[in-house]
Amino acid sequence: MIDIPVSVVVVSRDRPDALLRCLTGLSQLQYPNFEIVVVADAKGQQAVVASQFSSQIKCIGFDLPNISEARNLGISHAAGDIVAFIDDDAVPEPSWLTFLVAPAARSQVAAMGGYVRGRNGISFQWMARSVDERGNSTPFDVNPKRATLLTSVEQCAIKTEGTNMAVRRDVLVELGGFDRGFAFYLDETDLNLRLKRAGHTTAVVPMAEVHHGFFESAHRRRDRVPRDLFEIGSSWAVFQRKYLSEAKRAAHWRAIRDSEWRRLVSHMVAGRLEPRDIHNLLGRLDLGYWQGLARKRGGGQVTCSPVSDFKRYPMQLRISTVLSGRSWERARLRKTAVERLQAGEIVTVVCLSPSTLFHTVQFDSNGFWMQKGGVFGKSERADRLFRMTTFSNRVQREITRTAQQRLID
Repeated sequence: MIDIPVSVVVVSRDRPDALLRCLTGLSQLQYPNFEIVVVADAKGQQAVVASQFSSQIKCIGFDLPNISEARNLGISHAAGDIVAFIDDDAVPEPSWLTFLVAPAARSQVAAMGGYVRGRNGISFQWMARSVDERGNSTPFDVNPKRATLLTSVEQCAIKTEGTNMAVRRDVLVELGGFDRGFAFYLDETDLNLRLKRAGHTTAVVPMAEVHHGFFESAHRRRDRVPRDLFEIGSSWAVFQRKYLSEAKRAAHWRAIRDSEWRRLVSHMVAGRLEPRDIHNLLGRLDLGYWQGLARKRGGGQVTCSPVSDFKRYPMQLRISTVLSGRSWERARLRKTAVERLQAGEIVTVVCLSPSTLFHTVQFDSNGFWMQKGGVFGKSERADRLFRMTTFSNRVQREITRTAQQRLID
């Protein structure tokens, strides 16, 4: 097994409960040589100090609403050869780091990016994508079972997601870390484009999976409806200044604004926004754009040498257990799952009803994986709508589907 020292950086703001859930997931990683660096506001720091993780991780205070500056601070405190990033509202599979950093055994690989499952725990939010210097992303196919090494795809950069990526620390120092001009949006896209311009290779690693919940924040509600578009507008202005000639900016901005208008209208049609909300949100988008035209940009706060020594997380070797039962046995299954967790196991609960309900997977705040749905219902959304099977066969099918990521023997 590869054991390159890895620093996992988690930036958290206004989401202490989500942060603790993320740390619970990170504590189950089956990778022998990693540390956890949390960069959090006062609420997040207080939650960490009061938790079981307080003495096992690095926790750095940072109270400005700028994810790029927060990540740069995390990089400065990261003492691993590789710095991995995950959002506070995400949880990794236990095998995440093992798969994600394996391509770093090849010296030409500078960055790595995995796949991200969405709120239902099964469908993918993001898979393999490229991105051009207009900020347009395009999906492409790779082998789903192995890492693919790429420098560019038709002159586009390889897109990695900020909630599931890793970069060599010396490369981050070379590039100046994240550009502080991107306070909330396009931060990793900008890094991807700079990696391409420098000629670095990125590995796309489908087996390195993270579950991303889209918890609410100052920028969006839990149902992903925008609360404020100011930072999105600002980031696009900074992006244009870096990558587009002045002659192209006006048309590009009109296209961006039209896209945001269509997104807001779709929320209005669904009853999630009022007409006046669209007017107000677009006004904030425009205000952010004009502010972004003068916003300071560039890297900063990334030290060549780590500020602190490597603080290896005390990894516990765990076996991965699956509990299965009917929907009416849920309370018993949960109780048993907590007992198995306390015994030091990774626990998956498969709780099925005699129905065609679609399946969902969630990481419970107690620390176990809960899959719910119908015996005859879909898990993978490309499956047939109805599949005749038995309870035991369906449980086995779901175990097989998740075995490698969940380390189920």
